[in-house]
Amino acid sequence: MIRLWRRGLATQIIGLTLVALIVSQALTFLISLDEYTKKFDAGAKADFISRASSVTRLMESLSPELREQALHASEGSYLRYWLTDIEPNDPNDWRLQALARLSQPLDSSVDPSGTLGWAGSASPQLPSANKVLSANASDSWMTPKPYLWLMPQPAKVLQFSGSQGYGFTVQLNDGRWLNAAYYQHDKGSLWTSRSLMSLGLTALMLALISIFIASRIARPLRNLATAAEALGRGQNLPPLLEDGPEEIKRTAQSFNKMQSRLHRFVEDRTKMLAAISHDLRTPLTSLRLRAEFVTDAEIQRKMIATIDELQSMTEGAISFAHGEAVREDTRNIDLEALVGSICDDQSDLGYPVTHVEGMKMKYLCRPDSLRRAIRNLIENAVRYGGEAKVSLRYTAATVDIVVEDRGPGIPDDMVEKVFAPFVRLETSRSRETGGSGLGLSIVRAVARQHGGDISLCNTETGMQAIISLPREGSTNATPVKKERPWRLKKTLSSAQSTHLPK
Repeated sequence: MIRLWRRGLATQIIGLTLVALIVSQALTFLISLDEYTKKFDAGAKADFISRASSVTRLMESLSPELREQALHASEGSYLRYWLTDIEPNDPNDWRLQALARLSQPLDSSVDPSGTLGWAGSASPQLPSANKVLSANASDSWMTPKPYLWLMPQPAKVLQFSGSQGYGFTVQLNDGRWLNAAYYQHDKGSLWTSRSLMSLGLTALMLALISIFIASRIARPLRNLATAAEALGRGQNLPPLLEDGPEEIKRTAQSFNKMQSRLHRFVEDRTKMLAAISHDLRTPLTSLRLRAEFVTDAEIQRKMIATIDELQSMTEGAISFAHGEAVREDTRNIDLEALVGSICDDQSDLGYPVTHVEGMKMKYLCRPDSLRRAIRNLIENAVRYGGEAKVSLRYTAATVDIVVEDRGPGIPDDMVEKVFAPFVRLETSRSRETGGSGLGLSIVRAVARQHGGDISLCNTETGMQAIISLPREGSTNATPVKKERPWRLKKTLSSAQSTHLPK
């Protein structure tokens, strides 16, 4: 539930809206409860006195021998009547009498089934005698309001068990006193079935409105996230549609401006690097011509070697800048087939390269750039590790292209440094023992253009170079049963036995 709450914008909006609805209804209930209770008590009291007034008129119109029977017929589940010969003066004694009367079941002639009195299973429990005495201990008899009691003879009323019960007494024309006791077993509730249905319909309407609002907000945000992911992977996408609410519109405008600036910055950078590298060719050619006129053969050899190294670095920089500047379109390819074709090409050239087949997967990428990066890693593995084993590995978040070798690896403190342009661990700078030092830089640039990265890991049997690409670029995957085993070439050349990365 917490994970769903954190992930879904619609869930959060709906949840907050419903919480606001419940809190507002609860506050309304608390504010209205006191007023509702007062009105309910006033209505119950008025109805009780009105019934007592009717019973009083009835008693005065009947003969004494019929009065008891008429009183029993007038009683209800929570209403009792009785006659006394003396005036009830002590309110506490009268409350105890009322409690005793209410505790008795109704007369069998009034309640033949025996379910209307306090003995019935549906009847609530009466308060205890101690609670009745303590709740209204200081309250005495009161005279009812003139608009409630319209009879000529004076009457008295009181409360018991807080405001749950009412008492009444009045003197009849024969001198006896009519007593009535009423207990409110249920004051009712604001939360009726109708109010709950109304609350449910309101919550449903608010939820539907929240879903509509959340979808309008989430849709451009999803488009923005997709465009940002594509931009991070180097794809050239058209600008986002700049519409919707003002905040969403401004966000799309800012993203389009950022995308344009990034593309312009990359183009200017690569153009500048290509121009500088190209301009270096002329002075290098001039230096080579002048070195031919040096008479000392040893000095001439050293000068030409230095010029060759500068020439190699310049050509590498031009190649690197050209790779950065090329605008290759992304395509959906079979990644397993791409890796297999590279391994087959290297094997045909006589290199000890093994491809471990795995799961076929369609992947959205720039295949030429990715081919170049994988080929660089394979050549490094063969040159410095003896041979290469290439495989695809799938995780929950990435698709990994793993290139393994049997070499000793590299020092841990140099793992990050080898990705810098023109950095080589081999210090002779000879073309026979290594490249120009741009191989891993190109691999990292390609991986990051696809939204991924490359990592180097020393293992017990050699070193692993892993290109990790985001799983979002994959469209489907199917397993492949066939697998080519790892092969170890026993005969290695002297150049292949040198364990230093490019």
